[in-house]
Amino acid sequence: MELLEKFKNRLSETEKSLKSELSALRIGRATPAMVENIVVDYYEVKTPLKQIASISAPEPKVLIVEPWDKNALSAIEKAILASNLGLSPAVNKNAIRIVIPQLTEERRNSFIKILGANLEEAKIKIRSSRDESMKELNNLFDAKKITEDEKFKMKEKIQAAIDEANANLGKIINDKEREIKEN
Repeated sequence: MELLEKFKNRLSETEKSLKSELSALRIGRATPAMVENIVVDYYEVKTPLKQIASISAPEPKVLIVEPWDKNALSAIEKAILASNLGLSPAVNKNAIRIVIPQLTEERRNSFIKILGANLEEAKIKIRSSRDESMKELNNLFDAKKITEDEKFKMKEKIQAAIDEANANLGKIINDKEREIKEN
Protein backbone atom coordinates (compact mmCIF):
# COMPACT_ATOMS: atom_id res chain seq x y z
CA MET A 1 0.00 0.00 0.00
CA GLU A 2 1.15 3.53 -0.77
CA LEU A 3 0.87 4.62 2.88
CA LEU A 4 3.32 1.96 4.02
CA GLU A 5 5.83 2.85 1.29
CA LYS A 6 5.73 6.56 2.23
CA PHE A 7 6.23 5.60 5.87
CA LYS A 8 9.21 3.35 5.07
CA ASN A 9 10.74 6.13 2.96
CA ARG A 10 10.47 8.55 5.90
CA LEU A 11 12.15 5.97 8.16
CA SER A 12 14.92 5.53 5.59
CA GLU A 13 15.43 9.31 5.42
CA THR A 14 15.70 9.44 9.22
CA GLU A 15 18.40 6.74 9.10
CA LYS A 16 20.33 8.59 6.39
CA SER A 17 20.06 11.81 8.36
CA LEU A 18 21.46 10.15 11.49
CA LYS A 19 24.37 8.64 9.53
CA SER A 20 25.13 12.04 8.03
CA GLU A 21 25.13 13.75 11.43
CA LEU A 22 27.39 11.08 12.91
CA SER A 23 29.88 11.28 10.05
CA ALA A 24 30.70 14.83 11.13
CA LEU A 25 31.77 13.72 14.62
CA ARG A 26 35.53 13.99 15.03
CA ILE A 27 36.68 10.69 16.48
CA GLY A 28 40.37 10.54 15.76
CA ARG A 29 40.53 9.71 12.06
CA ALA A 30 40.52 12.51 9.55
CA THR A 31 37.59 12.49 7.13
CA PRO A 32 36.48 15.33 4.84
CA ALA A 33 32.94 14.96 6.25
CA MET A 34 34.24 16.45 9.51
CA VAL A 35 34.63 19.90 7.99
CA GLU A 36 32.80 19.93 4.66
CA ASN A 37 29.66 21.59 6.07
CA ILE A 38 31.44 24.30 8.07
CA VAL A 39 29.92 27.59 6.95
CA VAL A 40 32.46 30.10 5.67
CA ASP A 41 31.77 33.82 5.29
CA TYR A 42 32.97 33.96 1.68
CA TYR A 43 32.66 37.50 0.30
CA GLU A 44 29.80 38.13 2.75
CA VAL A 45 27.92 35.02 1.60
CA LYS A 46 27.52 32.08 4.00
CA THR A 47 28.88 29.15 2.00
CA PRO A 48 29.61 25.53 3.00
CA LEU A 49 33.33 24.77 2.88
CA LYS A 50 32.87 21.94 0.37
CA GLN A 51 31.59 24.48 -2.19
CA ILE A 52 34.69 26.69 -2.09
CA ALA A 53 37.52 24.21 -1.51
CA SER A 54 38.69 20.68 -2.06
CA ILE A 55 39.11 18.67 1.12
CA SER A 56 41.35 15.62 1.32
CA ALA A 57 42.73 13.28 3.98
CA PRO A 58 46.23 12.31 2.78
CA GLU A 59 47.09 10.76 6.17
CA PRO A 60 44.91 9.19 8.90
CA LYS A 61 45.25 12.23 11.19
CA VAL A 62 45.57 15.06 8.64
CA LEU A 63 43.11 17.03 6.52
CA ILE A 64 44.17 19.35 3.72
CA VAL A 65 41.78 22.11 2.64
CA GLU A 66 42.72 23.73 -0.67
CA PRO A 67 40.45 26.66 -1.59
CA TRP A 68 39.92 27.33 -5.26
CA ASP A 69 40.23 31.05 -4.50
CA LYS A 70 43.41 31.60 -2.46
CA ASN A 71 41.93 34.84 -1.08
CA ALA A 72 39.52 32.70 0.95
CA LEU A 73 42.26 31.15 3.12
CA SER A 74 41.79 33.50 6.08
CA ALA A 75 37.99 33.24 5.97
CA ILE A 76 38.22 29.44 5.94
CA GLU A 77 40.69 29.48 8.85
CA LYS A 78 38.33 31.69 10.89
CA ALA A 79 35.37 29.43 10.15
CA ILE A 80 37.29 26.30 11.21
CA LEU A 81 38.40 27.95 14.45
CA ALA A 82 34.83 29.10 15.17
CA SER A 83 33.33 25.68 14.43
CA ASN A 84 33.67 24.23 17.98
CA LEU A 85 35.28 21.07 16.61
CA GLY A 86 38.47 21.69 18.55
CA LEU A 87 40.59 21.84 15.40
CA SER A 88 43.68 23.99 14.91
CA PRO A 89 44.23 24.91 11.27
CA ALA A 90 47.74 25.76 10.04
CA VAL A 91 47.79 28.01 6.98
CA ASN A 92 50.52 27.93 4.37
CA LYS A 93 50.49 29.92 1.13
CA ASN A 94 48.07 27.67 -0.83
CA ALA A 95 46.25 25.42 1.63
CA ILE A 96 45.20 24.79 5.20
CA ARG A 97 46.55 21.78 7.05
CA ILE A 98 44.52 20.42 9.96
CA VAL A 99 46.10 17.84 12.27
CA ILE A 100 43.47 15.88 14.19
CA PRO A 101 44.52 15.62 17.84
CA GLN A 102 44.17 12.42 19.86
CA LEU A 103 40.86 12.14 21.72
CA THR A 104 40.85 12.60 25.48
CA GLU A 105 38.63 10.45 27.70
CA GLU A 106 36.52 13.51 28.52
CA ARG A 107 35.98 14.23 24.82
CA ARG A 108 35.06 10.58 24.17
CA ASN A 109 32.42 10.77 26.88
CA SER A 110 31.00 13.97 25.46
CA PHE A 111 30.80 12.31 22.02
CA ILE A 112 28.93 9.38 23.55
CA LYS A 113 26.44 11.84 25.06
CA ILE A 114 26.04 13.46 21.64
CA LEU A 115 25.32 10.00 20.19
CA GLY A 116 22.54 9.54 22.72
CA ALA A 117 21.05 12.91 21.85
CA ASN A 118 21.21 12.13 18.12
CA LEU A 119 19.54 8.76 18.70
CA GLU A 120 16.74 10.36 20.70
CA GLU A 121 16.24 12.97 17.97
CA ALA A 122 15.98 10.21 15.35
CA LYS A 123 13.47 8.31 17.49
CA ILE A 124 11.36 11.46 17.82
CA LYS A 125 11.33 11.75 14.02
CA ILE A 126 10.21 8.11 13.80
CA ARG A 127 7.40 8.68 16.30
CA SER A 128 6.31 11.77 14.37
CA SER A 129 6.27 9.77 11.13
CA ARG A 130 4.27 7.03 12.83
CA ASP A 131 1.73 9.54 14.12
CA GLU A 132 1.31 11.00 10.63
CA SER A 133 0.85 7.56 9.11
CA MET A 134 -1.65 6.52 11.77
CA LYS A 135 -3.63 9.70 11.16
CA GLU A 136 -3.69 8.95 7.41
CA LEU A 137 -4.69 5.35 8.15
CA ASN A 138 -7.57 6.48 10.38
CA ASN A 139 -8.70 8.95 7.71
CA LEU A 140 -8.76 6.15 5.13
CA PHE A 141 -10.80 3.99 7.51
CA ASP A 142 -13.20 6.83 8.36
CA ALA A 143 -13.69 7.52 4.65
CA LYS A 144 -14.50 3.80 4.26
CA LYS A 145 -11.64 3.31 1.77
CA ILE A 146 -10.24 0.42 3.81
CA THR A 147 -11.80 -2.19 6.08
CA GLU A 148 -11.13 -2.62 9.78
CA ASP A 149 -9.07 -5.75 9.02
CA GLU A 150 -6.93 -3.82 6.52
CA LYS A 151 -6.45 -1.07 9.09
CA PHE A 152 -5.36 -3.61 11.72
CA LYS A 153 -2.94 -5.34 9.31
CA MET A 154 -1.48 -1.98 8.25
CA LYS A 155 -0.91 -1.01 11.90
CA GLU A 156 0.99 -4.27 12.39
CA LYS A 157 3.13 -3.58 9.30
CA ILE A 158 3.85 -0.04 10.48
CA GLN A 159 4.89 -1.36 13.90
CA ALA A 160 7.15 -3.96 12.26
CA ALA A 161 8.79 -1.20 10.20
CA ILE A 162 9.29 0.88 13.37
CA ASP A 163 10.89 -2.07 15.17
CA GLU A 164 13.24 -2.66 12.26
CA ALA A 165 14.15 1.05 12.03
CA ASN A 166 14.83 1.26 15.78
CA ALA A 167 17.07 -1.82 15.55
CA ASN A 168 18.97 -0.22 12.64
CA LEU A 169 19.38 3.05 14.54
CA GLY A 170 20.63 1.17 17.59
CA LYS A 171 23.20 -0.69 15.46
CA ILE A 172 24.39 2.57 13.89
CA ILE A 173 24.83 4.17 17.32
CA ASN A 174 26.54 1.10 18.80
CA ASP A 175 28.98 0.93 15.88
CA LYS A 176 29.80 4.61 16.24
CA GLU A 177 30.21 4.27 20.03
CA ARG A 178 32.61 1.34 19.52
CA GLU A 179 34.53 3.45 17.00
CA ILE A 180 34.78 6.31 19.49
CA LYS A 181 36.03 4.04 22.27
CA GLU A 182 38.65 2.42 20.02
CA ASN A 183 40.20 5.67 18.76
